[in-house]
Amino acid sequence: MEKLKPLFNLDDLKAPVLSGNGLTGKDILSVGQFDKYTLDYIFTRAKEMQNMVEKVGGVDLLKGKVLACMFYEPSTRTSSSFIAAMERLGGSVIPITQGVQFSSVSKGETLADSIKVLEQYADVIVLRHPEIGSAQVAADSASVPVLNAGDGPGEHPTQALLDLFTIKEELGSLDGLTVSMVGDLRYGRTVHSLTKLLLKYNVKLRFVSPEILRLPLTVMNQVIDAGVDVRETHDVSDVIGNTDVLYVTRVQKERFTDLQQYEEVKDFYVITPEIMEKAKEKMVVMHPLPRVGEIDPAIDSDPRAAYFRQARNGMYIRMALLAGVLGRA
Repeated sequence: MEKLKPLFNLDDLKAPVLSGNGLTGKDILSVGQFDKYTLDYIFTRAKEMQNMVEKVGGVDLLKGKVLACMFYEPSTRTSSSFIAAMERLGGSVIPITQGVQFSSVSKGETLADSIKVLEQYADVIVLRHPEIGSAQVAADSASVPVLNAGDGPGEHPTQALLDLFTIKEELGSLDGLTVSMVGDLRYGRTVHSLTKLLLKYNVKLRFVSPEILRLPLTVMNQVIDAGVDVRETHDVSDVIGNTDVLYVTRVQKERFTDLQQYEEVKDFYVITPEIMEKAKEKMVVMHPLPRVGEIDPAIDSDPRAAYFRQARNGMYIRMALLAGVLGRA
């Protein structure tokens, strides 16, 4: 596939590459920070966290440590899993998760100043913000670790880590797979981050979307540069029979400036039992959630439906990351 000039730039974050257990005191801003060795290390720690939670529920590994959760956008799973992760490790949480309209931001405080204030109370900060590059701004302003919980349509690195961990847990390997991503590929930061991580493995990528929601060319060009077997289509039936991972995303109404465009594409794809009849017996259906109609609830009882297990894995990954950046791994 020929490389094309991007219509807009997703601004590569400049956080340093991490290595193995050298997470102490580091920011987690972009999937570009992770090599395969570091990913294996994080997944090993996450598996240990899973075993610990299943056996005893929690430990005091982070007793005396405080996490500040600052979410400029609504969040259920990401904020809850970070809070649960910190509390299961014995730490405490400052939750600013119901909208910063109730914080000093409503008075005109800058992101940099908000971060500088929060670090007076907390040992680590988790940030979700609608603007690309906001996590880098926060990290540049803070003297404590900052974890990017989503910067607009840019990246969502901890989601990509839990997605990759889920694929490995469900299918046993990250190599030799065909991964098909369906839905909002333009604004879906989970798709952008997971795609970049998958380029480190021997995979085939299939992108399924309406024309106006195609994968950004900045990300597609990275796929092309990596020499990955990649195809784009508008039809799920083109990929369902050969895919090992069907990664479904919702069409994000909040990213549209033209609501008529949203109405035209919001129900473009719905994964139904009839579609799943054409899928492999051993494969997984994933979704970063929330879903708003793109997966029929009848799929929930299908053993291939992994999205709720995927959500639980988020807690284990975030436990591993919090312990790592706070030097308690």
